[in-house]
Amino acid sequence: MIERAIKIDSAFEVSSAAHLVQAASRFKSHIHLIMEEKTANAKSIMGLISLELSGGSIIKIVVEGEDEQHVIPELESILLSRR
Repeated sequence: MIERAIKIDSAFEVSSAAHLVQAASRFKSHIHLIMEEKTANAKSIMGLISLELSGGSIIKIVVEGEDEQHVIPELESILLSRR
C-alpha cells in the first residue's frame, strides 16, 4: 500500500474529476482519495464529486494493488497540472 498527501490549490471541477477517473480506471489497483472523514473511490465520478474538493483542500491518495507504484505519480501529475 502506498499513500501520499497533496494540497489542492484551486477548485476541483467536474471536468477535472472526469479526467482523474479516466486515469485511475486504467489501473488495476484499488485507489481511494481521502479528505477529512470522507473517502471516495478514485474510479467513481460521483465519489470524487462527493468529496467537494476546493482550493486549500488536502487529500490523501491511497493505492493498493499490483501496479500501485505507477498510480500516484500519474494522479498527482493530473491534480497538480491544474494549477
